[in-house]
Amino acid sequence: MTELVDATRSAGAPDQAGARVGLEGLVRIYGATRALNGFSLTIEPGEFVALLGPSGCGKTTALRVLAGFERLDSGRVTVDGRDVSKISAQHRDMGMVFQSYSLFPNMNAINNVAFGLRMRRQHATQRRQKAAELLELVGLSDQATKYPHQMSGGQQQRVALARALAIEPRVLLLDEPLSALDAKVRGELRDQIRQLQQRLAITTVFVTHDQEEALSMADRVCVMSQGRAEQTATPAALYSRPTTPFVAEFVGISSRVPVTPVGGSVELFGQQCRVRSSDAPTPPGEVDALLRPEDVALTIDPTAKPFVTHKSFLGATTRLIVQVDGVPVRVDLRSDVAADIELGARVRPSVVSKDVLVATRTNRRDLTPE
Repeated sequence: MTELVDATRSAGAPDQAGARVGLEGLVRIYGATRALNGFSLTIEPGEFVALLGPSGCGKTTALRVLAGFERLDSGRVTVDGRDVSKISAQHRDMGMVFQSYSLFPNMNAINNVAFGLRMRRQHATQRRQKAAELLELVGLSDQATKYPHQMSGGQQQRVALARALAIEPRVLLLDEPLSALDAKVRGELRDQIRQLQQRLAITTVFVTHDQEEALSMADRVCVMSQGRAEQTATPAALYSRPTTPFVAEFVGISSRVPVTPVGGSVELFGQQCRVRSSDAPTPPGEVDALLRPEDVALTIDPTAKPFVTHKSFLGATTRLIVQVDGVPVRVDLRSDVAADIELGARVRPSVVSKDVLVATRTNRRDLTPE
């Protein structure tokens, strides 16, 4: 394995294996739809960045623009400062792994991996040796002579990954490569891809709609909406400090609680809470506070109006749904603490976070217990 890592940094390759990628004001229009609407993102050498968002947000279009499979209406793509916007896909030094694997059905695993090297006219002995090393790296040495229809989905995806790495790309692009796999295989392959990416220090862009994949694999996550970047941050910061209501509700779980802003604070559960600062001004009029389940604590109080309507045991934690003036509020407590709170119990909620994110009341969505 060490030899293969060294090979990916062979003669002619820079000391830093990954490239610095810049996506600057990307605009891509299909008829009346702006798939990308001024999307910008900078990816550092060797960084693993996930593009996360709902269907239609533009994440796959951004990846295809970066790969060179889609033309731009405006904006530019740079690699190490060089504008590659008008350069064809085969000359961008990028490897791509597709959701559908896209293996050649008439080739066995080792020939699939060696295909890109053959197109680059590498000697047959060299390309076969390198393809064998890559199959070993992804744990498929014993599958070298098998054809795609003889392999499982997870094995096919690892062959596709080895094929993308064979050409020694400075940027690796992954387009929802795990979505067609079952949960167990998906978890295993997710860990393998992340370990391999860290070992090779290759700049990687990963498209997914799965929060767990994005948060567990990426150095940074870019949440997209309507062709733009809503927020780009580390997984921890994205979850704990969302800067927009969209991010707060798309990443993780949030409850909306009606509040009225007064200056830079709101009154919530009888407390004065500071409004989280962001680039956008606090919306006027009636607004909702967006609360994570762990942002709320409960105290049993027979005289209180709020009461517990649901309990869900989740292992170390238990999730409770508390009705507060007709609004369901999700609360996560340690299971040993929650054991003392019965269904129907009257409780007094309190906010434990230092500030709260707010959103306009008109954007409120109906939240039903899980």
